[in-house]
Amino acid sequence: MKIAVTYENGEVFQHFGHTETFKVYQVEDGKVVSSQIIGSDGSGHEALAGLLAGKDIDVLICGGIGGGAQAALQEQGIELCAGASGSADEAVEAYLRGELVNTGANCDHHEHHEEKHDCGESCGSCAGCHTDPGFTGKNVGKKVRTHYRGTFNDGTQFDASYDRGEPLEFVCGAGMMIRGFDAAVANMEVGETVNVHLMPHEAYGEIDPRAVFTVEIAQMPGSENLSAGQRVYLQSAQGYPVPVTVKAKDEKTITFDANHEMAGKELNFEITLTEVLDQ
Repeated sequence: MKIAVTYENGEVFQHFGHTETFKVYQVEDGKVVSSQIIGSDGSGHEALAGLLAGKDIDVLICGGIGGGAQAALQEQGIELCAGASGSADEAVEAYLRGELVNTGANCDHHEHHEEKHDCGESCGSCAGCHTDPGFTGKNVGKKVRTHYRGTFNDGTQFDASYDRGEPLEFVCGAGMMIRGFDAAVANMEVGETVNVHLMPHEAYGEIDPRAVFTVEIAQMPGSENLSAGQRVYLQSAQGYPVPVTVKAKDEKTITFDANHEMAGKELNFEITLTEVLDQ
């Protein structure tokens, strides 16, 4: 069985029609045996269903998706599991355990107050907002593989490729990784290990108070069933699904936080460059 996940910076990308890369997992006997990252070749929306069918994909895991694309996937016989977020690897493991369900976008709210950038998407869901147009280095533009361990300043580990048993593969400088991670790898030698400390602006950005907003429950059907701490999706004015966290709720109003879960945090990475695939 092959499972494809809309992929960006190690996480489930949140808008199927704008997916630039998929991570494809080969599964045997209920376990992942290998994985690779493939490009979308510029395809969009319904055309992506044909691309995935051509790769013999059985299951697609994604964030938000439109009705036309859902129908196209159904026609191709591809099982859909929408509404996923967070780590792509963990989403696949959850699916294999039977814990991931197809929820789609949980809310349809067109007027949230999150600031937009020129890319047309919210900063938390668009890796392009974290890249530097003047990014340079001998590994920039090349497909590389790295092992890494990520920790907070108190030493708590939040992620590690070692736990998944395989290095992370990405194109250096292409915006698939946060800016500070790309910068660290840009001039590394194969076999070299570096330790970097990233400030928020080099990682997932500072916390933006404007991304925290409150609406009346009566104006958002379905929000009465949400609870504090829950992760859901709202739809932006441009039609993009935006992951948010329910920050607070009372009898009349509900408050959402559209900041990335790692926004405002200083991050530490131990990175080992294991291979440069494009020489």
